[in-house]
Amino acid sequence: MIVENTQTQMRKGILEYCILSVIAKGEIYASDIIAELKKARLLVVEGTLYPLLTRLKNNGLLAYNWVESTSGPPRKYYVLSDEGRKVLEQLDTTWKELAFAVQTAIGDRNN
Repeated sequence: MIVENTQTQMRKGILEYCILSVIAKGEIYASDIIAELKKARLLVVEGTLYPLLTRLKNNGLLAYNWVESTSGPPRKYYVLSDEGRKVLEQLDTTWKELAFAVQTAIGDRNN
């Protein structure tokens, strides 16, 4: 139980960073964000993604465009705002620092 809780908290801690990173690649539909995260083995369900996207948009980090669909209603495609790009750059730096810290702390424990 303790391991599962820690694993869940670790994933939650990097989820926004991963979402911003996926969106930074270009305009993207929500289900495509889920597919990209799934490829990275970071499983996210719509019930988790949509509130995060709304919060990121409300914080000024995302914008979206409505695009007509040939198979149903218009689709909302997300893009990073200028502020979102600035925040992502800061998170890139933070991630590199954290990855270094973790790798240093782990050291050669696994060898």
